[in-house]
Amino acid sequence: MEEATAYLRDGVLSHLEKLEAHARKLALKQEETQRQQENLVRLRARVQELRLQRDELQTKLNLQQVALIRQEGTTGSNMEPVQAVETGGQALLKWKVENVRAMLQAFHLTGLSGKLTKQGVCFCISTAYEGTYLDSYYLDLLIQQPVQIRHHSVPIFVPLEQIAKKYLQTNIKCFLAMLSDHLNAYAGRKYQADQLQDHYSAFLKGTLQRNSLHNVLFFNYDVETESKTFPFRAKLVYGDLTRSLPTEATITCKAGDVSDSLVEKTAAHSNLFRHTALHKAFDSFKRAAESLDQTA
Repeated sequence: MEEATAYLRDGVLSHLEKLEAHARKLALKQEETQRQQENLVRLRARVQELRLQRDELQTKLNLQQVALIRQEGTTGSNMEPVQAVETGGQALLKWKVENVRAMLQAFHLTGLSGKLTKQGVCFCISTAYEGTYLDSYYLDLLIQQPVQIRHHSVPIFVPLEQIAKKYLQTNIKCFLAMLSDHLNAYAGRKYQADQLQDHYSAFLKGTLQRNSLHNVLFFNYDVETESKTFPFRAKLVYGDLTRSLPTEATITCKAGDVSDSLVEKTAAHSNLFRHTALHKAFDSFKRAAESLDQTA
């Protein structure tokens, strides 16, 4: 009996040792796999860094080539003046094409994307507000001298022409960034107004008045405080078209009496609208009203 017990114990111990050895081997394999994954991530990051450095060096090289060609054209070389101008223009155009290629790669992780076409490049500018995807707009550029906008779906009330006049010929990256700021701000203002009208219409008296650019809003609303409802009128002006928050918020109360506490509330509403998204401001009014109902 004792021999059988000893044999059984030895068998169990042997099995446990095998399991422990297998567990150690599995743990080592997992550690090795994790190290390989970490190395792969580092290598990919390094590759991306080197690609960006390559693009920067290529841009600098192209700029130097353009400068040399211009210098040769102005120092009386054997090249004919017209030919020198043409060669300089071609080099400048080549630099712009290479610059656009680099931008397509750099903008891939942002709301900007694009693809090269036979005559230039077509950009897609995607807009979003607080993580919510909204609309996309397209811009087809002819990469020539000068760069031209062939087609686009940018709304007519967005100042595309002024932005292009200021940046398109000298800095395409800045042109796209500025246009993206305008489109995202417009989309954000429109989104806030839509959210107010769709989800907080119970507070509104009458209709929300807004223009196409959504940079001027008028609306009347009621807010209940201390068991009394006060009627307010708001005018929001978005003076900076690259922002989705108003620069001016004029709030007036249509109640007959103008107490100090009411003046303070009016000022508080104005400050709230200037620093908080429109629908979130009304969400705070809603939560305050619900809190009053619970304490009543």
